[in-house]
Amino acid sequence: MSLARAAGAVVRPTQRAGTALIQRRAASSHSHDEHHHEEYHDTNEYPAEVFNTPFWRRAAVAAVGVVAFYKFAPAPGDETLVAKYVTSTRTPADVWKSISFKHLLLSAEGSDVTLLVTDAKPPTVHRYRYPQKLEMYSPHAQPVGLKLSASDVVVKQG
Repeated sequence: MSLARAAGAVVRPTQRAGTALIQRRAASSHSHDEHHHEEYHDTNEYPAEVFNTPFWRRAAVAAVGVVAFYKFAPAPGDETLVAKYVTSTRTPADVWKSISFKHLLLSAEGSDVTLLVTDAKPPTVHRYRYPQKLEMYSPHAQPVGLKLSASDVVVKQG
C-alpha cells in the first residue's frame, strides 16, 4: 500500500468507507447493459393453427368409423360370413393335438440325448507318478514260480 493511500485512510476514514460502498457492485447486478439497441425479430411465418387440416379430418373420420363399428358390429355369438369363412378354413383341433404329441415325443427324445451327452465322462485313466519304473524291473529278484512279463504294457505319452 502506498504512503499517500495509507495517509488518506487515516485522515478521512468515513469518506473512504462511503466511497467504497458506492463503488461496489452488488452480486445480483450485471456489469453490462440489459437494454439492447437491436431487437431480434422472428422472420418465420407460421401457418394458422386450425382444425380443418387433412390430419384432423382423417382423425374425425376414424373416430366416427370406430363408433359406428362398435354400435353396428354383430354380437360375439352371431354367425356372420366372416366367422363362417374362418371356421371353414382353420385346421381341426385333433390335427393340432397329434402334432403337439409328436413334438412332445421328439422333444423328450432330444432331451434324453442331450442329457446323455452332458453326463458323459471320459474313461478313467490311471496315471502313474513314475511310468518309467514299469520298464525298470529286475528279472533276478523275483520270487520262485512267478514270471513277470511287462512286454504288453504300453505307457501313454502326453
